[in-house]
Amino acid sequence: MLTAQISELINKRRSEGQIYGDLMQFRVREILLVTTYYDAYILEQEDRLSEEIFGEYYNLNLTNAPRISNASTGEEALKLLNERRFDLVVLTMRMSDISPFDLSDKIKETDPRIPVILLLHDNNDLVRLGDNRQTPNIDKIFVWNRDSNIFLAMINYIEDKMNAENDAKIGLVRIILLVENSIRYYSRYLPELYHEIITQTQHLIEEEYLDDMIKVLRLNARPKVLIAVNYEEAIGLYEKYKNNLLCVISDVRFPKEGKISERAGIDLIEFVRKEHPDLPCIIQSSEVDNEQYAEELNAFYIDKNSETMETDLKEYIKNNLGFGDFIFKDDDQKELSRASNMHEMKEKLKEISNESLDFHARRNHFSAWLMARGEIEIAQKLQPVKVSDFRRQQDLRNYLVDVFDRLDDQHIRGKVIDFDEAVLERDSFIVRLADGSLGGKGRGLAFINSIISKIDIEADLDNVKVSVPRTGVIGTGEYENFLEANDLLGVIGGDMDYEEIKKRFVKGRLSEELRNNLKLVLKHFRSPIAVRSSSLFEDSISDSFSGVYETFLLPNNHEDDKVRQGHLEEAIKLVFASVFSPGSRAYFEAINYRVEEEKMAVLIQEVAGNLYDNRYYPDISGVAQSYNYYPISYMKPEDGIAIIGLGLGKYVIDGEKAFRFCPKYPKLDINSPEMLKTNSQDYFYAVNMFEDKIDLIMGDEVTLSANPIKTAEDDGRLEFIASVWDAQNQSIKAGINTPGPRIINFAYVLKYNTFPLAGIIDNILEILKFSMGTPVEIEFAANIDDQKNSAGVFYILQIKPLIREVQNLEISIGDTEKDKLLLFTDKGMGNGMIEDLEDIIYCDPEKFDKSKTVEMAKEIEDINRLMVAEKKKYVLIGPGRWGTRDKWLGIPVTWAQISNARIIIEAGLKDFHVDASLGSHFFHNVTSMNIGYFTVPFNSQKNFIDWRWLSGQEKKEHGNFFVHVHLTKPIKVLMDGRRGLSVIYKPEIL
Repeated sequence: MLTAQISELINKRRSEGQIYGDLMQFRVREILLVTTYYDAYILEQEDRLSEEIFGEYYNLNLTNAPRISNASTGEEALKLLNERRFDLVVLTMRMSDISPFDLSDKIKETDPRIPVILLLHDNNDLVRLGDNRQTPNIDKIFVWNRDSNIFLAMINYIEDKMNAENDAKIGLVRIILLVENSIRYYSRYLPELYHEIITQTQHLIEEEYLDDMIKVLRLNARPKVLIAVNYEEAIGLYEKYKNNLLCVISDVRFPKEGKISERAGIDLIEFVRKEHPDLPCIIQSSEVDNEQYAEELNAFYIDKNSETMETDLKEYIKNNLGFGDFIFKDDDQKELSRASNMHEMKEKLKEISNESLDFHARRNHFSAWLMARGEIEIAQKLQPVKVSDFRRQQDLRNYLVDVFDRLDDQHIRGKVIDFDEAVLERDSFIVRLADGSLGGKGRGLAFINSIISKIDIEADLDNVKVSVPRTGVIGTGEYENFLEANDLLGVIGGDMDYEEIKKRFVKGRLSEELRNNLKLVLKHFRSPIAVRSSSLFEDSISDSFSGVYETFLLPNNHEDDKVRQGHLEEAIKLVFASVFSPGSRAYFEAINYRVEEEKMAVLIQEVAGNLYDNRYYPDISGVAQSYNYYPISYMKPEDGIAIIGLGLGKYVIDGEKAFRFCPKYPKLDINSPEMLKTNSQDYFYAVNMFEDKIDLIMGDEVTLSANPIKTAEDDGRLEFIASVWDAQNQSIKAGINTPGPRIINFAYVLKYNTFPLAGIIDNILEILKFSMGTPVEIEFAANIDDQKNSAGVFYILQIKPLIREVQNLEISIGDTEKDKLLLFTDKGMGNGMIEDLEDIIYCDPEKFDKSKTVEMAKEIEDINRLMVAEKKKYVLIGPGRWGTRDKWLGIPVTWAQISNARIIIEAGLKDFHVDASLGSHFFHNVTSMNIGYFTVPFNSQKNFIDWRWLSGQEKKEHGNFFVHVHLTKPIKVLMDGRRGLSVIYKPEIL
């Protein structure tokens, strides 16, 4: 996928909510209040106007509370208007030098666009108005009556008046038409109306799974309120916004044709009913006789004199304007069922009667309900759809179910959702089980989840899904609370034995909220689950921490749910405890951090795979990197590398005999057939579903089984994965239809594309490399045919940056200089220059015995402990793979056992050649610390180690397997990270 295409697709995330951002373009941010010193004092000191306004904005979670400036005279007000821009001017009746009506004329002469409101102090000021109620240069008159909420209502009213036309046109925003000519009444009524509209809108937004930014922007789509004071004005607003009307609220007695009409409101509702027989309408009146007309017009009646007026209004808005539950009714208005959210709506649509479905569809109730929730785009598409567009009722039902299903999916897909049991029923999600940071793995998983939700990776894939596993995240807050609540803070700085630490942690108790959430998770998670660390520092841009902390795979199949939960809770606590393991402490010491700075989050994921007898495993798992340190043939480093195996990914990340290929050129064989025969995978890991007595303190392998490849063949999983060694022709034949040794080379997958593995990996690596601005690595698993899905599935399990510091360092070595070098390799990783190393520790090639690599690991651990005590860094040289878990491929050290090595060299020996440790956790940690990591193949024409010179140096110590050489002068190491060239100069030439 081209970079430009990726950029365009990713930017869809940034444009999410753009339509909401285009609404409410006019905002009241600066208010000029013109009043006497006395009234200003009363407002600010006694009634705390600014505080009340800010308080209302805060209580309603509104942003950008306006700033109020004061002027005490008309002259001062005009001066301020010439100096600064104001969005609203509020005048009061009492001013010493000019009447508010004359001042409004002057203000409009200065700028006719500035809204001007006259605020009366109390009802007594209504008498003083006289004939000035319809003054043309005053946009609206309100009465204060010591209720500060009137200011918020005034601000909202002006904003609605200025924005209604634009918002209704581009956003289908709904309009509430209020017809009322009583200043006293609408001044009392409007604050309650706005408060309820905003509160209900916020409630709906909070119910949905939206980003905080989108939640704020969606408030822009709330219904707008417009006021008419006479019949003609009401008809004008109706005609202009009749396609956007949400509700008409009308008094009965108000002006019509220039004089007060006793039934103007009745005439108005009758007019509306001709075109909108089902539009929600409210008739409000002080005269109880008008309730009869309301019933005849199918309108809701509110008694202005009633003490429950405000409550009646709130209930009507909530239940009839789309803010509350969607109430399914039949033609007789009988309630049949309710839906309170998108998920419930989708389920109810599947079962509601055809009569009810038709009733609501013909009245556009579904689009109105969506609009109240701010779902503008989908409501716009749904509104013009007619019942007559469908041949059958079932077609209409299927269409609506699909609309709400996709909408429900959009709200969840790509987001980290606060815990909600309804989400657990979905195929893919990331849900937060406890507060706090997601940690490194959690952040990476959330990021890729967001990316794949915006980019249609599956567009060109034939019946294959790309997804993240169903995941719950326990935030770091639980870890902090766990340490404190269980009196474990003393462990942080102590020297307690790690086995004792684990026992102490297992005895601790998780929070009740988390335990309740875990119980619900296990109700929906019935297949094996992975409990994975996700600490703050893991997979960061500067440090890796790969494999430092624990991961557990649980069968999760015990018949007793309490036992299942006990296993899960124990695994979580042991992940917490792994912060204090020897390996973790050694890593912290190496990067000059303190262990108490770490905080642990935990991921709970469904394990990718299928069940075969008592084994659970995926067809393929592995890692892939966007940068290949060891390209061959026409491959470039930027083409990347993938390392895959059959079964669980532990086989790959432990550095065992996995298969390697380039995602861009999957048909290119990196190794010869003979090499594949020698180094083909011969066993695989699976979750052991038979074991029910689990002691997790024993380690992560207690729940796993190591199985011979023949077992996978018996399970029917080698058809597309394995090939056969043809001894007669010394070649490999794809498939397993002939007898012979099985070679795990994924031939049908990579060469014949029976499963589009290479293309998926290549696309994802390119997308992530561009998105993160750095080379990346992913861990993944795949099922060619998945038992839980009708399609094959590619699961992304983890992403992390490949940490590389490339410096401008040129290495140019001529033939005459080779005798000055201890080492030369074009398969090196690391950058820069090192000039302070005086110690070299190497495995004596004459004493190397691949059957004794475990003893070698113990010996180098003892030597490393001495080097740590002496605070000395060193060069480490040994055959095969450092850090492999397979003792036959190299020396199976952990990172803590060689933590003071500054340069690590994998040296090939005669009859002992294996691929480098690319892709393992061990590899990732040493490269993330910019430790030089060199590979020197045996009998290479240009790569070499001068063993003769090295063996001739004076030995400081000589163990059973390792030799320690201390030089009198330091060696010089040069590393060119761009080209992979590395050299070590002998000290003589310095």
